[in-house]
Parts: sequence; C-alpha cells; structure tokens
Amino acid sequence: MMEQYQQIKDQYPDAFLFYRLGDFYELFNDDAIKGSQIMELTLTNRSRNSEHPIPMCGVPHKAVKNYVDILIDQGYKVAICEQMEDPALTKGMVKREVVQLITPGTQIDTGAENAKDNNYLTAIMSQDDGESYDLAYVDLATGQLQVTTLASFDELTNEIINLQTKETVLPAEINLEVTELLNKLGILISHNANQEVNSATSYLSQNIDSEGQKAVLAQLLEYVRATQKRSLDHLKKAVAYEPNYFLEIDHNSQYNLELTKNIRTAKKSGTLLWLLDQTKTAMGGRKLKQWVERPLISRDAISKRQEVVEDLLNHYYERNQLTDDLIKVYDLERLASRIAFGSVNGRDLIQLKTSLEQMPKIRHALDSFTATSLKKLSRNIISVDDLVDLIEQAIADEPPISVTEGGIIKDDYDKQLDAYRDASKNGKQWLANLEAQEREITGINNLKIGFNRVFGYYIEVTKANSSKVPTERYQRKQTLTNSERFTTPELKEKETLILEAQDKSQSLEYELFVKIRDTIKESIDRIQQLADIVAQIDVLQSFASVSEEYRFVKPELTKQHEVKIIAGRHPVVEKVIGHQKYIPNDILMPEKTNILLITGPNMSGKSTFMRQMALTVIMNQIGCFVPAESAVLPIFDKIFTRIGAADDLISGESTFMVEMKEANNALQHATSNSLILFDEIGRGTATYDGMALAQSIIEYDHNNIHAKTLFSTHYHELTTLESELPELKNVHVGAVEQNGELVFLHHIEDGPVDKSYGIHVAKLAGLPSSLLDRADTILTELESEPTKTISANVTPTPTEQITPAPIDVKDQQMSLFAEQSLDENDEQVLHALRHLDLMGKTPMQVMNQVYRWQQKLNKETSD
Repeated sequence: MMEQYQQIKDQYPDAFLFYRLGDFYELFNDDAIKGSQIMELTLTNRSRNSEHPIPMCGVPHKAVKNYVDILIDQGYKVAICEQMEDPALTKGMVKREVVQLITPGTQIDTGAENAKDNNYLTAIMSQDDGESYDLAYVDLATGQLQVTTLASFDELTNEIINLQTKETVLPAEINLEVTELLNKLGILISHNANQEVNSATSYLSQNIDSEGQKAVLAQLLEYVRATQKRSLDHLKKAVAYEPNYFLEIDHNSQYNLELTKNIRTAKKSGTLLWLLDQTKTAMGGRKLKQWVERPLISRDAISKRQEVVEDLLNHYYERNQLTDDLIKVYDLERLASRIAFGSVNGRDLIQLKTSLEQMPKIRHALDSFTATSLKKLSRNIISVDDLVDLIEQAIADEPPISVTEGGIIKDDYDKQLDAYRDASKNGKQWLANLEAQEREITGINNLKIGFNRVFGYYIEVTKANSSKVPTERYQRKQTLTNSERFTTPELKEKETLILEAQDKSQSLEYELFVKIRDTIKESIDRIQQLADIVAQIDVLQSFASVSEEYRFVKPELTKQHEVKIIAGRHPVVEKVIGHQKYIPNDILMPEKTNILLITGPNMSGKSTFMRQMALTVIMNQIGCFVPAESAVLPIFDKIFTRIGAADDLISGESTFMVEMKEANNALQHATSNSLILFDEIGRGTATYDGMALAQSIIEYDHNNIHAKTLFSTHYHELTTLESELPELKNVHVGAVEQNGELVFLHHIEDGPVDKSYGIHVAKLAGLPSSLLDRADTILTELESEPTKTISANVTPTPTEQITPAPIDVKDQQMSLFAEQSLDENDEQVLHALRHLDLMGKTPMQVMNQVYRWQQKLNKETSD
C-alpha cells in the first residue's frame, strides 16, 4: 500500500495527497507532519514498532471539505485520491487514482460568505517583444472565460491586482519580473508547459483571432483539464476585451477610492460596493462588483441602464413584486457548474427547479414596465418548462444529500424502481408479521427481529428465554453477552429477497439520477443565459432601491467639457454619519475651468470632497443615479488618484517615490477627458522642493493635458496661480475660530483659505498645551516677514524643469535679530544660521533648530 501511495504522491509533489482508506482520507510522511499542524489533527504513526515508523493523520471522508478548505485558504494544493474499486469485490490491492487536484484558483465551493465573489484562475504568457503580455482568466464556479492583451508590465500588474487572483499559471519560461511580482503579491504560481489545442479548447476560443490569446487560453484550459479531470461543459466561449473598453481605474485608485475594499479593514463594509449592494441573488452580487470595477464609457449603454433605473423607480409596487421573485432564485451559475462537474445532488436540483419556476413570474413582472431595455431582457427569458417538469416528476421534494443511498427519486417515476420498492416494503411488513407470529408460537414476549450489515436479518432472544427456543427450527447465528441470535429457513429466504430489492433499488435510483443530471446538462447554455439576465435585472433593481433610499438623482449626460454637481455628497460617508449631519457641496467646473486648487486645514474634508467627485463619476458610468440634487456630467475615460500617504510594500518604495510615480502615471496617460485627484502632492520632501514640484505639476496639467483636476494643497503660495492660469480656480474648505477653538464648516467656498490652522488641528489631536504655546510663538516669528512666491510658468514644455526663485536667506535671518546688538555668541548663532541648508530640511527640522538657538540665546541672556 505504501508503495502505491508513494507512486501517486510522486506525481503531485507540490500538493497534499488525501489518500482514501475506507471511510477516511489519510496523509503520510511530510504531508502528515505539516498537515496535522495546519489542520490541527492528531499526528500518529503507522508501523510504530518498526525501525522507521511512518507519520500519519487522517480525516473522515464525510468531513473532508472543511479540511480541504483550510489548506486551500492558506494557498496550498490538495490532490484527492479515491478508491476506484470496491474493496469487498477486489482480490489484492485496491486500485486508486487522483480524481481531482483542488487549488486556490480552481476551488468552486467557496461557502455562502463568498457567494458574491468571483474566484479567478489566471494564465500569463509574454509576447515576442518581451514588453507586452497575453492574459486569460476563468472562474470555474460560473463558467466565465476572458482573455486580453496588455501593452506593458504596469498594465499587467494592474490587471492582476484588480482581478484579485489567487493562482496564476505560467509557461516554463517567462520574464523574471512576472514571477517576482506574483511572489510579492502572495499569488500561487503553477506551471504548465502543455499548450495542446484540443477540440474543447478550439470550441471555447473560436471567437478569438489573436494567436497569442489563443495560446494563453490553451495554457489555461489545459491546466484546468489536467487538474479537474472532469467535464467542463459549463465554460462559456472566451470573450476578448481591452481595458480601454471601460473607464480605466488603476488598482491604486480603486484602493484609494475604496470601491470594493475598505482601506482600514480590507472588508466590503464601508465601500461603494457595500453601499450599492441591495441585490437579492448571488449572481447579481457578482455582476454588481464587476460593474463597479469596470464602469462604462459608452454614452448609449450608460443611458440605457439609467433609463431602466428610472423606470424601476417610477413603478414601486411592480418593483417590489420583481424583488420578491428574485429572492427565490438560487445561484444558477454555480448550479450549472456543479451539474457539469457531476457534483450536483438532489437538493441542488430542487433549488434549480425553484429558481426556474420564477422565470415566468419575472418575465410577467418585466412586461409591466415601459423601459425598452427591460422589455428586451423580458423577451430573452426563454422557456425552461421542460426542465421544471422533469425535476418535478423525478426528484423527491425533500431528497437526501447523498445520491447513492436511495430516497432521491419519486414514486411512479420508474416502474422497475416501484417494483423493487414494493418488494422491500412488503418484505418489511412480512418481517413484522413474522415477529408477532414467533412471539405467539414460542411464548417469548420480548422476541424481536433485527438487522445488521454483517449478519443480515436475525431473531434475537434473551438468555433468560433460551429454554423456550424451538431448536428444531431455529439455527444459531451469534451469541452475545445477554442474548442469542437465530435464523430460520423462512427468514433466510425473505432476507435474500428484501436485501436484493434494497440493493437494486439504490443502484437503480443512482442510475436514474445520473440520466436526469445528464439530461439537464444538455441545457446548461439555457440556464447560463437566464442567469446572466437575472443578474442584470438584479443589479438594476438594486440601483433603483438604493437611489430611492438615499435620494439619488438621474444625472444629465453632456457632450460638453463641464461638471455641474449641485449639493453633491459622498454617499458612503453620508450613510455612515447620517443624512442630517452630512453637509453637501457643489462642484462647479465649467468648460474653461479644469483645475480646482483646494486649500483648507487638515481634517476639514478636502479628501472627502475629492473622493465624492470620483464616486459620483463612477456611479454615473455604471448606470446608477448619483448623490446630489442635480448633476451634469461628461463621460470620463480614466480616473487617476494620489490620495493618502503610505509606502508601497510591494515595490519597497518610499511614500514620496510612490507619490511621484502615481503623479507621473497620471501625467503620462491622462487625456482631456480624464479625471485627476491629487491630494497634497509634494508633501513628502523638503518644503521648497515640494512646492516647486506641486506648481510644476499644476502648470503641466493646465497647459498640456486640460484634464478635470482636483488638487488639494497646504502650500498657500500656490493660490497666486489663479491670476496666471486661466483654467485654474481657487476654492477652500471653510473653518472659523470660536473662543479660541477651531470649528470645521465642511463647506467648499470660493477663493483661497486665509490660514492653515495647523496648530489648532494639533490641539484637537491632544498635544500638550506647553508644546502648542511654543509652536504658536515660533509661528508668529516665522510669519513676521512676507513670503516670496514663485512666478508661474504658463508655457512649459514636457522637458522643462522648474526650480524655485532664489530667496534672500540672509535678509530673513537678519530680521530675527534686528532688535538686538550682536555679541560673540550671537555671531555664532548667526553664522550657523547662514550655513543652514534650508532646502535639505523639513519644516519640523527647521523649527527644532530655531528652538535650540533660541534656548541658547535665552540662556546666555540670563547668564
């Protein structure tokens, strides 16, 4: 047996081998040692008395899924090795083989908590130029299969992160940087050198023209075929797509805007997806996530979705009936995959029947609306009455989970099955009659007829009544401590008939179930078509429900280069803090206003205002209504953000380097139809460096890109650019001082802010009062001289470098000591001040140095 085990294990060295032994799956050697720790199992030994005992642990076959899930969730592979023969009918070693290799990317049953998430397995191949890549991905649970070509490594990185894939299939040779990227992201790498194009692969890729895309599809599908070892009839034909078919949002922007994942908790709660999700089906939930991640850029497609949302909003009672029908629809996509895989059970088929029974009701509900798009969807809800009738006639209303132990097929469906059941039922009645008869003949009142799998049917008599047993008819079968078990010629005869009927009945039931499953399998395309329509309807009704609940409005789509949002809100923040507390703001950017330069104190709401703009754009372009009193919006092609301050743990780069790379990405790829959000660009370096970079970026955007841009800053000197850059407008977040306390108004007002209120914010953070008083004194001294600003460069070229104008440091230094005569110690301080590298110091470093000088001067004065 161990030789057989090792031969199979050698074929799957990178997987845990679950080796079937009777009612258990066993793990041996290193698998057992490591697996027992991960799954918290007791580690034992086989051949423990030998010189080299074999470590082993095991799990019951009925509970295997829970243990497999534990390993898969931690990024491991599991090979399921089954007994391929009945041990009772086999002489010698039972044949075993791996029937499925389960991996993080091929896991199908991910649990109810993940029902609204896709699980993508990806494959990557580099093209001959070494710079572009072909990428394919599949969700085995839903049958979704897509392929694309990405022009650069950055595009590949963005797509891999956005797909949230757990496993990627690579060819034997690929760029080292791809492998390094996947390792840094914690994505399992699997290799597959075989790119065989068989008939199934050809069918699934028949709509693909690119040879590179066909090759990566072959690599992906061959890996799936090799690991799953079963039918893949539920896979849909591959669809080729380009990222620029949709509103492009890179993974950093998706992260910063918290579209699907909360920055603090990494959960769905607190995201745009969380706000919009009032879907009633798992299919709708997955479709909503896909729409949020890939908003549209087609004006016509956006208008059609919003037309449907408006129609649903205007028909409250009809919409409620529609949602009631949707609630009863189970996950048709995943049911179809289980049917194709052969893992569907009787309860799954009842769920399928219940779901398909809702289709005529959903179609009837849609016919009551007026939107053209809804009527088109209604016409595409095809009849599936034949499947409903088949399941209704064949499958028991409450079938068992097992498909091999009987009780799954209804009476009157098959005559032969009915005959077996009748024999079994009558046999049991005959046993009951025999028991009563023997009690009367023998006078043993507690005589009973029982059954076990080893001895079959028997007559049991307690030892106290053994003297009453008619030995001429009773034949002893088994002796127990307190009783004796017997049989009779009549009982043996009936036993044969009853057991034969039961065995044949169960075998026939399974055969019938398989035929029913295969019949339904022929209609997988129809089931998947219905699933897609139901998912779309579900998302659109969710948009209508959310829009009604939170008072969203239908935006006006304009072909002009203008944004006019009246009383706009950040929908997620508003939901969290409550409508009454949220202060709405207008966002007005006419045709010739492309940059809003936003100033205001920290914590006042600048970042929220900027995110609000982006979320409004995204909601519009997924077809939802938007959080405002009214909105006029163009169609944006890309969104770029630089919000927040954090090092990039993947690349190991500092905050400032990440900031510059993200800024460069926007400036290199943005168009006049893009939206750019820059939050305090330049704060990660020295003051004058940061100010110079911030101004240069604003000027470059203004003169070369003309994208709609929201740029927040603490460099108040930049507000003078309004007079020199005609497309730039100053706005600020209002704040007032009341009795020495800072009160945020959270309202956007025209013009620049008059001061930063930094010390007030520090006070709100709870810094010591003595520290705050000292900071206030230093601030007064630093503000005693007028600040010189840099004149705007209004006609820069992409290669120009802008540097700050020279500042007369000596004059500013002298003003600090103008009111006192200089002695030798003063001269030392002044000398140090002259040679201070202001450009290389942060404001806090300068402040600390000034404080030390002041302490020195004060000490000398007191002396």
